[in-house]
Amino acid sequence: MSLKRYVTEMGMGVDVHGGDYTKAAKRAVSDAIRHSSLNLFNHLNKSRDDMRIIVKIGAGSPDSIDADAVAAELPYGAVTVEPEHGGLDIPSENGSDLMVIVNAAVLVCFDE
Repeated sequence: MSLKRYVTEMGMGVDVHGGDYTKAAKRAVSDAIRHSSLNLFNHLNKSRDDMRIIVKIGAGSPDSIDADAVAAELPYGAVTVEPEHGGLDIPSENGSDLMVIVNAAVLVCFDE
């Protein structure tokens, strides 16, 4: 079997103070799915539990991402989180704080 992508959603999340990449990543995933309603299950003879979801996360420090915490933002399907280098880090003017911007792409696939 091979995976076939049916849905691509994009989102952005920010941790304004503290440089928490996982918090920003969770917000990016929430942003990506917040306005989605998938009505394709009956047409494909699939259930929401059949979904294979790939979450690609772009962050300045991808190794800082708690993949399990990010995956928990998605209520259905088998979720794989793939952090990679991306996003944007913005230090405060005096260097005492860090704003991080993280991007997410949520890819909904089914085995075909």
